[in-house]
Amino acid sequence: MGLQEEFEEHAAKVKTLKKAPSDENLLILYGLYKQSTVGPVNTSRPGIFNLRDRAKWDAWKAVEAKSKDEAMSDYITKVKQLLEEDAASA
Repeated sequence: MGLQEEFEEHAAKVKTLKKAPSDENLLILYGLYKQSTVGPVNTSRPGIFNLRDRAKWDAWKAVEAKSKDEAMSDYITKVKQLLEEDAASA
């Protein structure tokens, strides 16, 4: 299985978690997902009163230096970690 297929598989698996990830983990996943699928940030930073979108933008910007493959690999690793934590708490 190639990296792209494994990435897509884990993107689907993360939706099967019994317990929602923390906001911090959701932002990490968001940033890595966007870097994997879109590439470096291509929009301007949302305004100060738009806290949710600003946090998402910041999470994406934080991983901007990673290559697509690096971001995919890190995303897969993070999803595996969350799946293990989810299984351990069941």
